Formats: sequence, structure tokens, C-alpha cells
Amino acid sequence: MPDSYGSNGCSTVTRVLFCGPYWPVATIYTKEYLQDYPFIQVDEVGLDQVPDVIQNYHICIVRNRRIDADIIAKASQMKIIMQNGVGLEGVDINAATEHKIKVARIPGTTTGNAISCAEMAVYLTLGVLRKQKEMDTAVNQRDLGIPVGETIFGKTILILGFGAIGYEVAKRLRPFGVKILGTKRNWSSNALPCDTDTLVDKKGVPEDMYEFAGESDIVGIVGHKFLSAMKKGSYLVNIARGRLLDYKAVFNHLESGHLAGLGIDVAWTEPFDPEDPILKFSNVIITPHVAGITEHSLRTAAKIVRDVALQLHSGEPFTGIEFVN
Repeated sequence: MPDSYGSNGCSTVTRVLFCGPYWPVATIYTKEYLQDYPFIQVDEVGLDQVPDVIQNYHICIVRNRRIDADIIAKASQMKIIMQNGVGLEGVDINAATEHKIKVARIPGTTTGNAISCAEMAVYLTLGVLRKQKEMDTAVNQRDLGIPVGETIFGKTILILGFGAIGYEVAKRLRPFGVKILGTKRNWSSNALPCDTDTLVDKKGVPEDMYEFAGESDIVGIVGHKFLSAMKKGSYLVNIARGRLLDYKAVFNHLESGHLAGLGIDVAWTEPFDPEDPILKFSNVIITPHVAGITEHSLRTAAKIVRDVALQLHSGEPFTGIEFVN
């Protein structure tokens, strides 16, 4: 590593590390946008290699790599740990703060990630209602007129954690003629769009979720107690965090028929195990963590990573990211 540093405290080459091989297009686009800046180096390494090389980098894009206190202690030149999106649950933020490393996310409203995720939520909802896997089987077997699906019209949908994505989901579901329930810690937040009241038929706080579960046909992000509180024959859709789902509870409720269908873009283990027994159910749809992965969202995020790298190198104020410490 060069010993010379600029006014920003970085070496004459600012190094950006992408952790792991998944979501590869993000790295490709970032390199594309930085190809005219030889003083910015962008690398991608395997998840297991991160602890061995992190001391060489100034910016870390974590993806699905857990960045714990031990790894942070090795990151002697690190200035910013960030996510190419919003999820930072794998980063030890307290440890980063102790080592004077900033932790940041790229807001979904900035990149279009929230809109992309909302579209996937609608896709999965319609897929489980109209029995996508059974339709594929029917086509392969040269059948017609089966399966008999459900309409989304008239359904009650519970959105747990009514944030940026929840708002975009509600906005897209409203024209289908549904009733929307939502839970949020603080509904008086100025961050909520002004038309939120027209989108949500019934508001509640997290403590209301069990009551709301009994009223809802379609919900997401739950455990055993919540699943049991849901109406028999309801559907579960999750585009948030795979580990928020209680796998055993979901499996058992699918097996018993209490759950009518499951549509998820995130799973309890990633990459998803193609031999997982939950795939035996014809009413389960799983997509490979692509809810926020669109051409628009990836290119916008790559431009923000480019800008952050250039701003760090030159000592300019950061734009386009949200610090959490």
C-alpha cells in the first residue's frame, strides 16, 4: 500500500471492496463508472477472503457478508462500510463506531430500490394467488382451465413495517380494490408521503400486529405465534429479510394447510438450497433475492458508489448515502 495520503486521510489510491460474488452486476457497473479514474481501484473478493484483505481497503460494500467486530478490527484503513442498498443488519455498527468507521446505506428512494421491491411484492402476491407453479405444471401436462386461482380483489393485506417499500407496495396494490392495514412505530413521521392516509385503511403499531393478523388475507415477516394468529387460508409474502421468518413454523403451517401460499424473495439460508423440502409444496414461489435488482436501481446505486469513492478521495462532503452512526 502507498504511504502517501491526501487531505482526506486516504492513500493516493482509494480502494473499494465488494464482498462476495453475488449480485455481480453491481461490481461491473461500478467499475464501468470509475474506469476513467485510475486513482480509484474496485475489487471483488470471495466471502471467505474478506478478513484476509480488508486491511487494504477504504470503502467496503458488504452485500451479504457479515462484518463483525473481529473483521472491523482488521480494517485499519477503512473509512466507510456501506451497503449497496438498505440492509445493514450484518454490520457491527458499534464496533465500526469505536474504530471511527462510518456506516452508511443507500436509501431505496434514491435508487428506485423501494419501487423495484414493491413491484416484486406485487408479483409474488399475484403468483401465489394465481398458483404459478401449478400453472407451469398444467402447461407442461397440456392441461387447460386449471388450476383455479384466487383474485386479489377484495382481499385484506397487512403491511408490517410501513416504510419506504411498504408505501410503494400500498400505492401499487390500492388500484386492485384491496383493504390495506399497516403497522409502524411512528405514523406522525414527516418522512411519510402526504397521501399515506388515503392508502392505508387501518393503522397500528407493532403491538397491534396479532390483532391485524386475524383480519388479513396476505401478510409478511412472521414467526409461529403470528402465523397461528393469521386466518386459515391466508398467504405469506416476504421481500424483506429471510431470517425474519421462522422456517419451521412456515413449513408446518404450509403442511397443515393453514397457510394457503408462500411467496418469498429472501430465505433463511442464502443462496437457497434447491433441495430444501419446502419446495415440494406447489403453493410456494421463491425468487433468488432479486426484488431490488433492476437495471435502473443497480446503475443508480453504482453511480452513488462511484460518487462516494471520488468524494472520499478528494475530501469532499458525501452525497447520496445515509449514515447510521
